[in-house]
Amino acid sequence: MMDPKLFKAYDIRGLAPEQIDEDFAYRVGQAVVKFTKAKTVVVGKDMRDTTPKLFAALAKGVMSQGADVIDVGMVTTPMFYYAVADYELHDAGVMVTASHNPSEYNGFKMVFGDAMPIGGETGMMDIRDLAVAGPYPAVKEGTMVTTSIQEAYVAKLLSLVDTAKLRNLKVVADTANGMEGIVIADILDRIVSMSWEGLFLDLDGRFPNHEANPLKEETLDALKARIRETGADLGVAFDGDADRVGLVDENGGNVRGDIILALLAPIVLAKDPGKPVLYTVNCSMVAKEEIEKAGGRAIMGRVGHGLIKPQMRKDGAIFAGELSSHFFFRDLANAECPDLVMLMVFELMTVTGKKLSELVGPLQRYHHSGEINSKVADKDAVMARLQEAFAPKASAVITIDGLRMDFFDPAHPEEDWWWSVRASNTEPLLRLNLEAKKKEKMEAMRDELLKIIRG
Repeated sequence: MMDPKLFKAYDIRGLAPEQIDEDFAYRVGQAVVKFTKAKTVVVGKDMRDTTPKLFAALAKGVMSQGADVIDVGMVTTPMFYYAVADYELHDAGVMVTASHNPSEYNGFKMVFGDAMPIGGETGMMDIRDLAVAGPYPAVKEGTMVTTSIQEAYVAKLLSLVDTAKLRNLKVVADTANGMEGIVIADILDRIVSMSWEGLFLDLDGRFPNHEANPLKEETLDALKARIRETGADLGVAFDGDADRVGLVDENGGNVRGDIILALLAPIVLAKDPGKPVLYTVNCSMVAKEEIEKAGGRAIMGRVGHGLIKPQMRKDGAIFAGELSSHFFFRDLANAECPDLVMLMVFELMTVTGKKLSELVGPLQRYHHSGEINSKVADKDAVMARLQEAFAPKASAVITIDGLRMDFFDPAHPEEDWWWSVRASNTEPLLRLNLEAKKKEKMEAMRDELLKIIRG
């Protein structure tokens, strides 16, 4: 019996094979074709132990409804997006992956033929209903062909940065036994000035060394240790399906996602002046400031790739980023590309001659709480209490994604602060982010908000 709750805002994810098995995958394959009317579906896959059987069943479901399957093999999620959008193989696409989730999970990311996500507001629930109502009788059987897109992807990537001008940098890359291990050497070995070494490059869906989630600080311990041992200039870390990247400077300091956004926005805007750049409601004030300082138009948006990508297209944004270290590029179908983020950081270090810590230091001028999760019984009641307590004093109340309130006083700018509280799409959690120009202010207001949230 299919559990409809596994169809989430951005993807399908659950325990495999307990919740997501071959019958589930077969029905999803049928439902994708029925919903999109696709004649051709690009299918990619990650390295998890349950993936081969799910891939085979998914492909069988697609072909049972008369659509052809183009199997692009084991790929990173950004490589999959490239295959769908830029490699002219597309009507729709499905990636078999559970992203950064632990090894016992698996799932599916689905996109239309232009790599726009199929999410909660763009068809996910239609596919859910179709899948639950299935399975359906087979019609004319589709075919399957297999192709590799890695060479084309790497060539596209390297065309966007002048790697011949990069100075000699010593880099440590931790792919966490995830999918980035399939492509990282192909990228970095082509940069003649690069000296690099990899950690946990072997593909292993059990993630035997550490969880493939660079947002969790403990997953960066091995990377930081190796940076210290080798005197490397920086470290890069990837999640399981390689659509997120974490940066660690030469001193072992983490670089938050919104700081990376602020760091790279001027580079993107230098090539395309005056254009919009999107940041999310939980990003630092520094993101907006640096976008505008570089002559761009800063637009605040909602969190989540299924919401960011359509807004980028709507607003004509050339670049977007979020606190969770997803970064999106107009020139790559508005899709995530951590590989390009990595190369742009190399380029910036070359052009400026500065260490990574020197580049990000001036951007870390405010005090951010980090994301704090709280389990609550009644999310709506908590949000109402927050509204009552803070709205009368706020200079702005923003409701595009949960609640964000700004407290900016032109007469006393040194006291500026803001908070954002969003409900999780998948768990009974509220997510708090807060920032202030003064550390004491951040800590005091954080504690006051948590007292209300946690009762």
